[in-house]
Amino acid sequence: MSSMSIPNDKKIAVVTGASSGIGKATAAALAQEGWHVVVAARRKDKIEAVARETGGTAIELDVTSQESVDALASQLDRVDLLVNNAGGAKGMESVKDADLEDWQWMYDVNVLGTVRMTRALLDKLIAAEGHVINIGSMAAFTAYAGGAGYNAAKFGEGALTRVLRLEHVGDPVRVTQIDPGRVETDFSLVRFKGDQEKADAVYADKLNLSAADVAEAIRWAAAQPKHVNIDRIHIMPRDQA
Repeated sequence: MSSMSIPNDKKIAVVTGASSGIGKATAAALAQEGWHVVVAARRKDKIEAVARETGGTAIELDVTSQESVDALASQLDRVDLLVNNAGGAKGMESVKDADLEDWQWMYDVNVLGTVRMTRALLDKLIAAEGHVINIGSMAAFTAYAGGAGYNAAKFGEGALTRVLRLEHVGDPVRVTQIDPGRVETDFSLVRFKGDQEKADAVYADKLNLSAADVAEAIRWAAAQPKHVNIDRIHIMPRDQA
């Protein structure tokens, strides 16, 4: 994909994990606001479909690969918004029974993936007086049994977000963290490694946020004037506290 296919007359947003769920909904919400969205994720067929629907640009991306991140960054002359949405959980084992491969994956995607993307695009974001929005979770500040690996990763992502804000408080760049509660997406299907019954049980007989609800929070935060920084948004369904 050549940067020549990305227009110069629109604000450019990069959304990771944009093949489905919150990322896909965010691409749609931002496109409706007039953004040109770089739809980035691993599943080529999915991101190409989202790009067609939103008038954006699809770029394959694996946030666990520095080579992949660098390849995306090299195609972009300008970036006004980075939405670090790629992430996820695997398993709900106790600490005693922790699957270290799952823990490694969660840390690599949620924490190091966010670092890789932010580091690769930060100079462009500062040059454009841009905005970094990191998608956290209620797991970033509420520990729960069986959640240690995901808690550790999201606590870590939250810490790096706060440090990034402090380190660049004098620079023309905004930093926001958005922490959703229970959102009905394929999140639980990934966590339970394809077990649809277990995934469905997470959302059954409950009020749940939709991906579009979270996307609206992202859109709103990004739409604020450039002198306004929304530090953090915690968004939950009414029946969750």
